[in-house]
Amino acid sequence: MLRVKEPQRSVKFYEHLGMSLLRKIPQPDAKFDLYFLAYDSPSSVSHGAHWSDRQGIIELTHNYGTESDSSYTINNGNSDPGKGFGHVCIAVDNIQAACQRIEDAGYKFQKKLSDGRMHHIAFALDPDGYWVEIISNNDAGKTEGVKETDPSTYRMNHSMIRVKDHTKSLKFYQDILGMQLLRTNENPSANFNLYFLGYVPNANNDVNTAPLEGILELTWNYGTEKDENFKYHDGNSEPQGFGHICITVDDMDAACKRFEDLGVSWKKRLTDGRMKNVAFVLDPDGYWVEVVQNEKLKERTN
Repeated sequence: MLRVKEPQRSVKFYEHLGMSLLRKIPQPDAKFDLYFLAYDSPSSVSHGAHWSDRQGIIELTHNYGTESDSSYTINNGNSDPGKGFGHVCIAVDNIQAACQRIEDAGYKFQKKLSDGRMHHIAFALDPDGYWVEIISNNDAGKTEGVKETDPSTYRMNHSMIRVKDHTKSLKFYQDILGMQLLRTNENPSANFNLYFLGYVPNANNDVNTAPLEGILELTWNYGTEKDENFKYHDGNSEPQGFGHICITVDDMDAACKRFEDLGVSWKKRLTDGRMKNVAFVLDPDGYWVEVVQNEKLKERTN
């Protein structure tokens, strides 16, 4: 979940990236609205699926009045004191043409393909300054002269968060939340590692992750685990921006009992507050993980 200042601008941006608005939940009494976007073309991974039975959704939260507050800004998670969340990522067909299409629409970049040493990835900026990584499903070295791009083939590939202690985080996401480690990218010369996790049966830590959706990327910078005072920002205290990631489960009651038995830290149990259909657990860095019912799995169970 990402908080946004002006929802119309944000939705327009993500629709330009090829996403569709699947669902809007107005909450006028609480003075906020939720927008859920995902890739839903006939060639999409989850085309036509129920919103709770798909991967790779972006949730935008708009708190009423922020659009008219000239002093209101979003923390994109990439600078102190709000560093924690890093980016979302889309996978495209022909990366040069895709980036040109985004630039032609007037959107800015944190990193263009031609910047720096890595000419196979780019980072666009959404209207609130969140970073959107752009990677290619096709070999970027072979698409240099291709001028066409088809947004209906794009994928909402992953979200990235920084973690203090990779061992603790990997244990939490694998053993507690049931994810599989799909790929590890070690970068000792730059003092960081990347870990890509998701719900992919029989994964072997050598998966081609570009065609997938709904992946979680963990970034571990060497040495942070040894600093007792080091802490990443969860996005929910000031300065706010990123809110949470979300998983769906087959049986909410059973899943939450399992989490309880495993000794997780809770932000909100099912029984807390007025909303009895959602829960929030805390990962080792204090990031919120929302837990909701997969309605299709519930139907199958019943």
